[in-house]
Amino acid sequence: METKWSKVIIHASAFFAPWLVPIIFFLISSDEEVKAISIQALLFQIVMGVLIAISGVLSFLIIGLPFLLIFILMTIVVPIIGIVKALSDESWRYPIVGRWF
Repeated sequence: METKWSKVIIHASAFFAPWLVPIIFFLISSDEEVKAISIQALLFQIVMGVLIAISGVLSFLIIGLPFLLIFILMTIVVPIIGIVKALSDESWRYPIVGRWF
């Protein structure tokens, strides 16, 4: 039961502390699944930040505008999917970085 709420907090942290909370849960948790989810959440936020920055720069050329919108939408929707999956105790990995760990 503890891991369920830990995973929910890690996924929800994308909206209030996307880097701090996964690092804290990685350091204090003894459960391997919680550690894997926290690393995935952290890597997802870092990768999405880089992709948003690159597409933001390219949006001045109009090329990056569709990518910018897609990446911003993914940054909002993917943690919500993670929260729903964690509440129903289903195993779920983040897209893009989920296969890394």
